Parts: sequence; structure tokens; C-alpha cells
Amino acid sequence: MLKADPNICAVFVEPIQGEGGIVMPEDGYLKAVRALCTQYNVLMVTDEIQSGLGRTGYMFAADHEEVRPDIIVMGKALSGGMLPVSGVVADEWITKHMGPLSHGNTFCGNALGMATCHAAIQSLVEEGMIENSKTLGHLFKTELEKIKSPLIKEVRGRGLFVGIEIKKEEGIKVDGNHFAKMFFKHGVLTKATHD
Repeated sequence: MLKADPNICAVFVEPIQGEGGIVMPEDGYLKAVRALCTQYNVLMVTDEIQSGLGRTGYMFAADHEEVRPDIIVMGKALSGGMLPVSGVVADEWITKHMGPLSHGNTFCGNALGMATCHAAIQSLVEEGMIENSKTLGHLFKTELEKIKSPLIKEVRGRGLFVGIEIKKEEGIKVDGNHFAKMFFKHGVLTKATHD
């Protein structure tokens, strides 16, 4: 039996865990988190730094379950890779509690950064990159799943946010960077996460 805890004000969740190797939640997980947050009057915050801005075939990964978080944290793709920027989006009922100078950072309000973000998001939408991520991601994942190799444990992901988990064998160190270099030689840009 769950009960309200006055010490909990928010739940932070990655809709798809990136650094862990594209770890997918079970279907309905985000909806269940949203329902609990609503029930207990707790903010739901999604970390869309890796999974957001079209990478999964939707603007945000939480959109796959039609979940609307109270706060979205984003970065990386926000400037199209041109500048290091990040952002937070929230409803006015949340942001109105932030008075002048109550939040900020070293690069807060950088005009060039904001113009770059605006152009990057405009390109994502106008050039159909989000839909393209969904289409090409489905094709990419389907083709990866056709590879029958004793090295592949699982292929998982959404859109172009796709990962391959390599089987670990007793006494053999798995080096994901080795596989990333092999993919690169064949024109596929990827990176390893941990092992």
C-alpha cells in the first residue's frame, strides 16, 4: 500500500535510459509514474537530454505513451550540436514560483545559444527530421535484428535511439569501443556505453 510522503516533491525519470545502454521501460511504465505523481501531488520530471528532440521518432520519448510531464529537462540536440546548451520547460503554474534571479547559470540567457536552439528546433520540425527518425529507426532496428550473431544479446530502442547489447562471456572482456570502431569503418557512427 502506497502512502504520501511529505518529503517527496518530484520524481525524475529518463523515459529511455541512455547511458545504461538504451534500457527501455516496460510498456505503460511512464503512464503509471504519471498517475502516481498526479495521485500524490508530486511533480513528474523527465530527463530528455539524450532521448528528446526527435531522437526516438517523437519530439520527446515520453510522447510514445502520451505522457505529459510537469517539467522536461533537455540538452545535447537542443542546439543541433552547435553550442553547449540545455533547457528546462515547465508550465506557468510551476515557473511562476521562480522569482527574478532565483535560477540561472553561467551561460544563462546567451543570445547566440538561444538563436541556435530556435533554428535547430525549427529545422527538426520543418525538415521532417522527427518523422524521419521514426521511419529510419524502424528500418535500422529491423535490419539489426536480422543479424544472427552469437555476440548480440539484444537490439533495443525507439526511432534512431537504438542500442545493441553484446553478450558477455566468462573471462572475456567486452569492449564496446572496439565495436564502435568497427561500425565506424562501415559508415555507422555510434558510441559505447560502459561495457
